[in-house]
Amino acid sequence: MALLDQTDRRLIGLTLLVKLAVLVAGALAYVIFEHATLHSPEGALAIWNRWDGPHYLDIAAFGYTAYDPGLPIMSKHGDLDLFMVFYPLYPWVVGGVNRLFDDPIWSAFAVTTIASLFVAPLLYRLVREDEDPGVAWRAAWFLLIFPTAYFLHIGYTEALFMALVLGSFLAARTDRWWLAGLLGGLAALTRINGMVLVPALAAEAWSQWLRRSPAERRLRAEWLAIGLVPVGFAIYLAVNQAVYGSPFAFLTLQRYWWYKSLALPWDGIATTLRFTQDRVPDSALMYGWMELLFVVIGLAATAHAALRFRPSWFAWMAGNWLLFVSTSFVLSVPRYSLTLFPLYVSLGLASRRWWVLAAVSVVSAAGMIYFAGRFAAGHWAF
Repeated sequence: MALLDQTDRRLIGLTLLVKLAVLVAGALAYVIFEHATLHSPEGALAIWNRWDGPHYLDIAAFGYTAYDPGLPIMSKHGDLDLFMVFYPLYPWVVGGVNRLFDDPIWSAFAVTTIASLFVAPLLYRLVREDEDPGVAWRAAWFLLIFPTAYFLHIGYTEALFMALVLGSFLAARTDRWWLAGLLGGLAALTRINGMVLVPALAAEAWSQWLRRSPAERRLRAEWLAIGLVPVGFAIYLAVNQAVYGSPFAFLTLQRYWWYKSLALPWDGIATTLRFTQDRVPDSALMYGWMELLFVVIGLAATAHAALRFRPSWFAWMAGNWLLFVSTSFVLSVPRYSLTLFPLYVSLGLASRRWWVLAAVSVVSAAGMIYFAGRFAAGHWAF
C-alpha cells in the first residue's frame, strides 16, 4: 500500500494552497496598511515573526538560560532568561534544522511547513474511523480555514502540536498504543495541553474495553503506553530544574511576567468581560469580544462532543476548554481553539447541505484572512 493515497495527496495540495493564500494575504496587508514594501523572500517571512515567534527563535539559537547574557536576540533585550514558559520541543527542532539553514526564520518556517502537511490528512483518517468520507473531508476543510488556522503556517507550535496530537489519537484508535504514547509524550513536550492526552487516551482505552464482549474484556499491557505522555512533561520540568534550580520555575515566570496564574474559570471570564468595556474599540474587540466568542464556541462544541462523539474526544475538548479559561487572564483562546479538532467534525456534520457549507466556509475563511492580515501588519491577533 502506498504511503500516501489519493486523499492524502489532495489534502496536502489543499494545505499548500491555503498556506499560499495566507502568506499572500499577510504580505498584502503589510504593504497596504503599513505603507511598506517587501524587498525579499526573507522580508515576506519576517513579517510573521511577531509576539511569541521571536521567543521561539531565541530559544532555538541560544537555549534556555536563567541569566540574560546581553546577546543580540530577536526579542526584547533582557528577556532571554524569561523564556522558560515556552515548551522546548518546537524550538529544539527549529534549532536542529537551523544547523542546516543557518537562518532561524527559514528554519522555523521549514519545521511548520513540514508539520502542517500532516495535519489535515491525519484528521481525515481519524474522522474516517467513525464517520463517512464526506464528513471527514469537510472536517479537514474547516480545520484548514479556521479563523486562526494561519498559525499552522508561521513560526508557532500549532502545526507540530496538532500533528502529534492527531497522530496520537489515530494511533490509539487503530490499536497502536506505544506509538500513541510516544507521540503523546512529544505533544506534552510541545504544549502544556498535551497532558490532556492522558485522560483522553485513557477514555479511548476504556471505550475499546467496553466494546469487547464480557469474556474478552481484560487489561492490556499496551495501555501502559499512556504513561509516556507525562514523561514529556517531566522532561520539561527537568529542564526547569537544570536551568533555574526548580522544576516549577515556569509558574513563577508566568505569574510575574505574563500576569497569568491558575484561577477558577469564572474569574478569568469575568476579567475578559471587563475588557469588553474598554474605551479603545480595538482592545474591546480583540481582548474582550473575540475571546468571549471563542470561549462560547469551545463550550458549545464540548457539549456537542459529549452527546455525539467518542468519550476520548469529549475528554480532549473538556480538558482543553478548562485549561483555556482556568486562568486569571484569559488570552489567546481563538488561537488555542485551533486544537479542538472535534469542533471541525461538528461543523462537518452540520454542513451536509451545500448552503450551510458555503455560509460557514465564507465566514470562517474571511475571519482567517482578517486575523492573518492583522497579525502580519503588526496588530494583535492572538
